[in-house]
Amino acid sequence: MANGQTQHTNPLTEKLRLRLDEDQLTNCMRCGFCLPACPTFAETGLEAESPRGRIALMKAVTDGLMVPDQAFEEQMNHCLGCRACEPACPAGVKYGQLIEQARDAIEDHKRHKPWVQATRHAAFKTVFPHQKRMKWVGRGLQFYQKSGLRAAAHATGAMKLFPKHLRDMEKILPDATGRGVVEQIGERHPAKGEKIATVALFRGCIMDVLFTDTNIHTVDLLTAAGFEVVIPREQNCCGALHAHSGEAEGARELARRNIQTFKAAGVDYIVSNAGGCGAILTEYDHLLHEDPQWRDDAVWFAERVVDVSDLLVRVGRSLDFGEEETSDSTEQVRITYQDSCHLRNVMRSSDAPRKLMRQVKGAQFVEMKNADRCCGSAGIYNITQPEMAGQILDHKMEHAEATGAGYMLTSNPGCLLQMKHGIEEHGLSGRMKAVHIVDFLHERLKR
Repeated sequence: MANGQTQHTNPLTEKLRLRLDEDQLTNCMRCGFCLPACPTFAETGLEAESPRGRIALMKAVTDGLMVPDQAFEEQMNHCLGCRACEPACPAGVKYGQLIEQARDAIEDHKRHKPWVQATRHAAFKTVFPHQKRMKWVGRGLQFYQKSGLRAAAHATGAMKLFPKHLRDMEKILPDATGRGVVEQIGERHPAKGEKIATVALFRGCIMDVLFTDTNIHTVDLLTAAGFEVVIPREQNCCGALHAHSGEAEGARELARRNIQTFKAAGVDYIVSNAGGCGAILTEYDHLLHEDPQWRDDAVWFAERVVDVSDLLVRVGRSLDFGEEETSDSTEQVRITYQDSCHLRNVMRSSDAPRKLMRQVKGAQFVEMKNADRCCGSAGIYNITQPEMAGQILDHKMEHAEATGAGYMLTSNPGCLLQMKHGIEEHGLSGRMKAVHIVDFLHERLKR
């Protein structure tokens, strides 16, 4: 507690009052429906670790009842941002917007240590906003992985200089490339058979250097289902990591560039194969709602964003998914699914991936307990909050192992890497494989 004068002059308090949406703060009825949906509350049982608790803290600050201190900042950053609370909320509180507004105010106020500031500047301003620089990152990773440097780093013990959670993530990184989907297959791809619609693929930044094959396979599935696919070369990062990390203006600038690029393409749909990217793309209208110059175009853009699974199920021609070509067994393969939080909770898509999986001949889909619960990846949460992320992942892998599945499918690159890490950590490498749903379907697509 502090007196009124101190509260009034606290700079972070003033920033929070300006940024936080008062309507959303007051919409929270404190009913508690969000509590069982929240992963951090489930882990700790602490009220402050719940959406209701965090909203109460925000409201206390804006009402002048408390001064935001270090503990307040840590609590805001301890949220996964999975937004599982939003479908559970009877009042429709936009909690995701509130937590991003709070983080934006905190980052605007905070003075980081020089090395942290330099790292954030490099990531959010120098690398991610520029696709060509991301390609150089891909080339650098590729050189490290293929030249012998990676083997030497492991053989000499140099990797022990890094924290364990970073060593673990390095081990499961897929092969990187400096040649993305456009460089490998070009920008325009005609539909197979009669064209249903023209769609633009959002290729992403991480997706295009670490999961290029998934982007290529997405194009194959879409054209086979009757869509002409264009891949606008000038598109850039979606801005999700910026928005989640308190860099709201950076996210808005990236949104403006993407809107301009995709509007010029004149497409019917904008397709995402990454739940985290798709969620922020569908919220460009909110991101730019105070910008009169871009407001209408942002609405145009957001209305056209769709996940690849949804588009294939709702609009595309039915595809024939047979058994794996290399399989010589008549036994059905067991598959299970880990929901991408943002695909399920923001884009509200959970049925379409499951419908596609059930169409695969020779595969038995097994629903995993708490498949809708966050895996702990949450963007870069598993890097910034490794302890909590590890606890959440441990429970996830217990449920995954109980399915007896040979394949763990998901629809987001962050979830995919987290699942690969979980499989490695829990000794399931010989029994289970983590795969993007697009890659699994593409392998079984009858051509």
